[in-house]
Amino acid sequence: MRAALLAVLALLAGCTASGPSAARPSGAPRLQVSVVADGLDHPWDVAQASDGTLLLDERGGGFTAVLPDGTVQPVQADLGDLFARGETGLMGLVLDPGFDGNRRFYSCQGVTDDGTPSIAVIAWTVSADWRSATRTADPLIGDIPVNASTGRHGGCRLRFTPDGALLIGTGDNAVGTNPQDRSSRAGKVLLADPTTGETAVWNYGHRNVQGLAVRPGTNQIFGVEQGTFRDDEVNLLKPGGNYGYDPAGADGGYDESVPMTDTSIPGAIEAVWSSGAETIATCGGTFLDGARWGSYDGLMLLGVLKGQGVLALRLDRSGALVDQFRLPELEGRYGRIRTVQQGTDGDLYVTTDNGGGQDRLLRVTPR
Repeated sequence: MRAALLAVLALLAGCTASGPSAARPSGAPRLQVSVVADGLDHPWDVAQASDGTLLLDERGGGFTAVLPDGTVQPVQADLGDLFARGETGLMGLVLDPGFDGNRRFYSCQGVTDDGTPSIAVIAWTVSADWRSATRTADPLIGDIPVNASTGRHGGCRLRFTPDGALLIGTGDNAVGTNPQDRSSRAGKVLLADPTTGETAVWNYGHRNVQGLAVRPGTNQIFGVEQGTFRDDEVNLLKPGGNYGYDPAGADGGYDESVPMTDTSIPGAIEAVWSSGAETIATCGGTFLDGARWGSYDGLMLLGVLKGQGVLALRLDRSGALVDQFRLPELEGRYGRIRTVQQGTDGDLYVTTDNGGGQDRLLRVTPR
């Protein structure tokens, strides 16, 4: 019984912000990290086409392509209406599932229309030589609110479900009523038809959805959120689910002292993982998939901004947390990590978020 109790205490300790170890787990593969592109400024998201080309965007504006031969080139695009302020700008990016045939991709970005800012999802087509992109649905999805004065909590992550629906993770704009207001598109995960733009609220009660990850071989979709001064979260997302954030203050303000998941709300869904009493600022999420990753195969990875690294979560088949640790090769070596994304080639791609033109796109491979 004493051994069992110690094991339980060790597991509970691992669920706090200070719990994950940066030591290499026994039997884990050693990782090699190389720089794919540098001189970037707040690169937000990255996607890889089947030919190996990487497409990334930068929050302040601009798309960049990295060709299979290593050539790094700008992709000319009309971003004249970009609203970039604070946390908001050119954010989530994803390729269409039929990209090989239609050359279509999607961005989620702040926009200004007749002087009024908002957040929109725009569909683009990129030329065969990856030198230019043209808007083809402008916007595909609009009416996503933004904090016009500060740009705070703008979201915005894009990913596709296994059956081809477009997921959009949004932030609450630091407006207390938004997360629980199902008539607002802020503080939500939206589900959209990428052809027509028809959109519905899929689940709600979120603070700032900064990551979406589909677990390979399943229909499980996980959301990654940044907490206040506590409780960064990973949530297993469900249709119609309320994830329990309700910062509507009695005075009409934004009360960030409330828990990220208020279990007093009927039906509130608790997080799969939480940082606990101290946040590390989780952002982005992906799963490692493939035997070449050895014991890392199946791990969920999270970018870590404030904590500067990559957090690995081992989940059971139901999505419950089994173990967590930090990847030692990325621990504190590259600054803030915005996005982690496994490419079509099976490698892991990582964007840093340090600003000042000092950011990089990294490739991580098992040796």
